Amino acid sequence: MHPLPNILNAASNLLGICFVIIGALKLANANSRSYADETTWVAAAFFLFSIIASYGAIRSNAARRWLTLVADAAFFSAVALLSVAMLIAAIVL
Repeated sequence: MHPLPNILNAASNLLGICFVIIGALKLANANSRSYADETTWVAAAFFLFSIIASYGAIRSNAARRWLTLVADAAFFSAVALLSVAMLIAAIVL
């Protein structure tokens, strides 16, 4: 089984969670007190990049190996950034 549909699904769901976190920080007026929302925006950009790369790899039937590597790297970077953002929010808020 190829992991790209799993990355596409997980990255799509986590992108939505990023938007929920950004909205919650905005509603709580906590976005100006920490860098949690900026970090979450960067994570969202990496998730979007991972979605685009994994979709491109699926469409090319994984013939382009570099798209698979880019999707993996972007996904894991985004997960790490989202974890850092949650850590910032937990410590500061």
